[in-house]
Amino acid sequence: MASAATSIPTLVGVGVGPGDPELITMKAVRVLDDADVILVPSTEASADDAGRAERLVLAACPSAEAKLRRIPFSMAQRRGVGTKRRKSWEASAQAAVEAFEDGARTVAFATVGDPSVYSTFSYLAAHVRAAVPDLEVVVVPGITAMQALAAASLTPLVEGTESLALVPVTAGLDGVAAALDVADTVVAYKGGRQLPELLELIRRHDRRGVLGVNVGLPGQTLTPLDQVDGEAAPYFSTVLIAPARTQTGGRL
Repeated sequence: MASAATSIPTLVGVGVGPGDPELITMKAVRVLDDADVILVPSTEASADDAGRAERLVLAACPSAEAKLRRIPFSMAQRRGVGTKRRKSWEASAQAAVEAFEDGARTVAFATVGDPSVYSTFSYLAAHVRAAVPDLEVVVVPGITAMQALAAASLTPLVEGTESLALVPVTAGLDGVAAALDVADTVVAYKGGRQLPELLELIRRHDRRGVLGVNVGLPGQTLTPLDQVDGEAAPYFSTVLIAPARTQTGGRL
């Protein structure tokens, strides 16, 4: 990655993990420390308060506060490219472009989880690349919610020859059903609003698993799916549906 001392403008997507500051990688901390400007999303839910990504950055790098720039990001639209989502991308890109125009050499964008997993970073990078000549784009991976949930619930994601599918419930329950038909382990993201329907689908497939809410935070909850009351769950909810494992090494 280009250092702040070089003349190459560098945009870095930094994964800050699911919620526990201790799960931020050493490389992510170094990049955040070295960045000239750090962009953090500000959603409707966070309002004037720090969002999750911002809180994680400050917990890992307290000295970064002066470099933080909040950028608006709307969570109101779950699918498609509507006006609010497009404006969010444009505002994020403009903030990065203005930072480079003001002399920044390295601009970091902090994202919960991993920048390559359902993150807005790829859209941000595309917009900034179109506006900044010779831009270098770098991605620093982060620990995902499904990894954190697997660890917290002591549920291996995959063993031996097992397959793994990650599906967004916002794309429709048909996609989840298809994954349940072909994959050993299925992880469902973004399913809080449709949790009752999702649970019914899982029961019809005679599968078992665990629901994790706010995994990695002090108030995290881990609930076996057969004990979930069926009410809608918060946005930061993850469902891990694992295969039946009857013996050690049985899937090798």
